[in-house]
Amino acid sequence: MTEFNQPLSGNELARFSGPNTFMRLPQAQALDGLDVAVLGIPMDIGTSWRSGTRFGPKQIRAESAMIRPYNMATFAAPFDSLQIADIGDLAINTFSLADSLKIIKNSYDGILAQNVIPVAMGGDHSITLPILRAIAGKHGPVALVHVDAHADVNDEMFGERETHGTVFRRAYEEGLIVPDKTFQIGIRGSGYAASDFTEAQGWGFQQFPAWELWRQDLTEIGARIRKSVGDHPVYVTYDIDSLDPAYAPGTGTPEIAGLTTPQALQLIHALKGINLVGYDLVEVSPPYDPSGNTALTAANLLFELFCILPGVTSR
Repeated sequence: MTEFNQPLSGNELARFSGPNTFMRLPQAQALDGLDVAVLGIPMDIGTSWRSGTRFGPKQIRAESAMIRPYNMATFAAPFDSLQIADIGDLAINTFSLADSLKIIKNSYDGILAQNVIPVAMGGDHSITLPILRAIAGKHGPVALVHVDAHADVNDEMFGERETHGTVFRRAYEEGLIVPDKTFQIGIRGSGYAASDFTEAQGWGFQQFPAWELWRQDLTEIGARIRKSVGDHPVYVTYDIDSLDPAYAPGTGTPEIAGLTTPQALQLIHALKGINLVGYDLVEVSPPYDPSGNTALTAANLLFELFCILPGVTSR
């Protein structure tokens, strides 16, 4: 009978001590036997405004020590049926974005070759492009659930074509995602022109701007997405700045009037049943997060996404 890794209980060792792994899970040195690998990508050289996301994985891990293994709202018990471990951080090149993106792609190729589902803690949003390159190499073009304040479809930034603001234009151009199964949720803020959002609509992206979601329950939108993607492989990328800064101030490019934390949970809960092949959570910037609440929220969203992975059992 398989013994599944369990987060270290607060009744075994006080939560303010013990290993600095996600949810105090065991740290794995190899991928053998894993269903899910949690990893950090401590990088902020792809960002354009406030830096600091290189410290995101460490802080998310620290705040995750409070999370217990059973989901009281959905009855999901992901650690009862999936072998999950923290495999540490990728050794990116602090001085080269281009080299770091190659390192991420090559690392993901190795993880996916072992049929392990990757879960990344960023890091700025530029990490998602090489991840999608590897994911598409494994699964073909994927459906994409992109929760973010920004569409990230710029053609270039300061002449650079691979940054945190160009990810999904590159993913579209390279055929990594299915355009009519790409959903952008929570986008908002000011822009340079109307085409900042509408161009991607022309590609087939389905957009749910934040101003259309104020005071709405996102359960229905999640159900619509679930129906639309069917059994197609889905990747979820969750930018913490999708949340209003009142809930998540510790991020590099905050925008007012965003989603609430309950809305974030409604969306994730409603996605249960999708063929989720990987996900990331990006743009947590601890220098702007003095209370730790942004990283705490990020850690909980990562746990909630564990709870909708294929094969998760309920108690």
